[in-house]
Amino acid sequence: MNPILNKINNIHTIWLLMIALTLFTYVFGKLGYNGLFVTLILLLTAVIKGTLIIRDFMELRDVSFLWRAIMFGWIWTVALALAITFMISL
Repeated sequence: MNPILNKINNIHTIWLLMIALTLFTYVFGKLGYNGLFVTLILLLTAVIKGTLIIRDFMELRDVSFLWRAIMFGWIWTVALALAITFMISL
């Protein structure tokens, strides 16, 4: 198969996955779910979406380890800070 066509299909698949994750979080909010477990699920969803954006849309999949560590470290640092802040506020 043509590598360019394969990449386009891959990006479209990832885009559809990100739309599905966004709808998933929207449904959680519309149904009024709350609590620690739901918050952690939503943060994990945000980390997954951020990871997909960094790897595939920013095309940092094949860069050096340092750049990936900076980008993924930032996402996990923010997510963990939000989770800890939420847990402290309970």
